[in-house]
Amino acid sequence: MRAMLQPVKSILWSVTFLLLGNGLINTLLTLRGSDEGFSSTMVGVIMSAYFVGFTCGTWISGRLIRRAGHIRTFAFCAALCASGALLHIIFVDPWVWIVLRFLYGLAFVTLMTVIESWLNGQAASHERGRIFATYMLVNLGAIAVAQQILRLDTPGGFLLFAVTAILISWALLPITMTRRQQPTVPENAKSSLKSLIGFAPLSVTASVLSGLAMGAFWGMAPLYARQLGWSAADIGTLMSVTILGGALLQLPIGRFSDKHDRCQVLTWVVIAAAALAATMPFAPNQAVLMSVFFLWGGFSFAIYPLAVAQLIDQLHPQEVVSASADMLVTQGAGSALAPILAGALMGALGPQALPLYIASVLALLGFYALYRRRRVTELISGRPAHFEPLTQTSPLSLEMIFDDSQPDLFDDPSFYDEQERERLVEAYQQR
Repeated sequence: MRAMLQPVKSILWSVTFLLLGNGLINTLLTLRGSDEGFSSTMVGVIMSAYFVGFTCGTWISGRLIRRAGHIRTFAFCAALCASGALLHIIFVDPWVWIVLRFLYGLAFVTLMTVIESWLNGQAASHERGRIFATYMLVNLGAIAVAQQILRLDTPGGFLLFAVTAILISWALLPITMTRRQQPTVPENAKSSLKSLIGFAPLSVTASVLSGLAMGAFWGMAPLYARQLGWSAADIGTLMSVTILGGALLQLPIGRFSDKHDRCQVLTWVVIAAAALAATMPFAPNQAVLMSVFFLWGGFSFAIYPLAVAQLIDQLHPQEVVSASADMLVTQGAGSALAPILAGALMGALGPQALPLYIASVLALLGFYALYRRRRVTELISGRPAHFEPLTQTSPLSLEMIFDDSQPDLFDDPSFYDEQERERLVEAYQQR
């Protein structure tokens, strides 16, 4: 294992520091905005700006890296993120924060693109699956640990913003000192979203609606807990517990879906997540609510990767990366809209509007999945794809998953019967 990780050790250290800083600033800004008297709707708009920037950045990050190179691009964007964290505390104004969050999202997705393209370039082809699993573990672990840094100071102080800037700056140290050769970044894959909507509506819908649910959690859950009267330390624990649930339960759920009807698994996972969210307003105390969030995280974090795996079940190998990149964009669009909708509802109805909003979104997805389940199953031919855990990241991570994790599946010329596939698609679209 150590030998396998040696070529990417410096990259993983950079990822750790970067996501510690990013996980901290995302929760911190929600709490600080609330303390400054920003309305729930305005906090939602501020959080939304990050997702808008992140989604827009998926189109420009590759171009910037090809122009400036990996190390210079990483240094440029890390400087933007670190200075942006400090500018939030200098200019405590919601409209300035909206601009800063948008620019931060643009820079952050570019940082992730640098990291993931470097991981792709440094990892041996037969080791990519295990390296990706390690990368996802570092990703979720760092975000969970970051929430505990909130215990160092109150959100109203300067210290936590300074710690964020320091952590992001430290992400520069391992990657800028590496002597490894910089990889190349491929051109952006041609979008296939229009055909995906007609061919795989359940996967696309699941991507959008999971974004609408998860974007509300990432952006507004700290405000929800603050309005319930929780301390910053307790809020950090709530976020960590939810992320831990997603990390621990996502893979078992996914592996179960590899051996059973994936569409059926997706349907019941969504329904379970909706039911858990609906019970949150009735939790009698903090301990019970945290337990519900733990279970909800396990189910809800699995929805998007299940949707991606469901999509891969229906695609040719050469279609995988472009289609999965489109899925990231659709999820990002849902995530960008979610904090605004959830914030407006919380402003009108109070904090319990957040779990009820999430439950409603997931219930809608559950009903749609029940409606589409039989038709989707008929469109799957050959052996199913393997589930891989995913978080919101750059499209290049998908190359690491699907370039190597399923070579036996993709290299088998008998896996796809083109005429049969076209017949099924035509029959499906005529319904």
